[in-house]
Amino acid sequence: MKELITKNLEVKDKFNYESNEIVDSYENSFLSNPISLRLWSSFFVILPIFVQAPWVRLEPISALCFTFVIVLVAIVLNQKASNKWFIVSSLLLGISGSWLGGCLFWGWLSPFPILHIPVEAVVLPLALIGFGTNWKIGSSFFISSLFGTAVTDITIFLIGIMDQWRQVITADSENAPMILQKTSESLIQIKSLSIIFFVALILWFISKEILDSGTINTTNGKALLVSGYVIQTTLIVDGIFIVLAILQPTFSGLV
Repeated sequence: MKELITKNLEVKDKFNYESNEIVDSYENSFLSNPISLRLWSSFFVILPIFVQAPWVRLEPISALCFTFVIVLVAIVLNQKASNKWFIVSSLLLGISGSWLGGCLFWGWLSPFPILHIPVEAVVLPLALIGFGTNWKIGSSFFISSLFGTAVTDITIFLIGIMDQWRQVITADSENAPMILQKTSESLIQIKSLSIIFFVALILWFISKEILDSGTINTTNGKALLVSGYVIQTTLIVDGIFIVLAILQPTFSGLV
């Protein structure tokens, strides 16, 4: 009995040592402090606006193929002997899911807004599975991005400018400015502004609750932080586009 207890204690000590070693190595990895994690999470939310959006309009196939480059980089970084690239690789894998959905929709299906969320959610099953693996930070990024996109689409629908979506996408250069001007006028109605403010308030509250639950010391905690950062960044980006749509519709495209 004594030998059995001793053996169990040795196994337990070994497990605790290995667990602590993993946590410590993750703490020493890149993006292991809240500021850098916030900056890079936000950067990867904003990146599609300036890189993917124009790219997919000009060359949708090459933009789509770049998804596999992102996945490959994530896998290669994860194969490193040290865990310094653990968070970066997980984030990149989450970004690849968002990039894939964005390319598929904006490259070929953009005139059909009803398909936006289903197409953007193309890798949602994999993201849900990822929560049970070491890739949970990437899963958190993807699902939070998808959530933000869904809320944006719902807001567009509630405001009543969903019809303008298809009109803007299919319009020629002469008619598009008039449609955008009409969209701008719809946004400055009291009903529209009230809906926007209410949705923004809810999103900010959700993100704050998530961030309050997160911690930088564990993988689960980092996943929560990433989720909160992504939602807040989405809220800020949407706010900028709304302001542009009101002040200078031709600069904003579709909100």
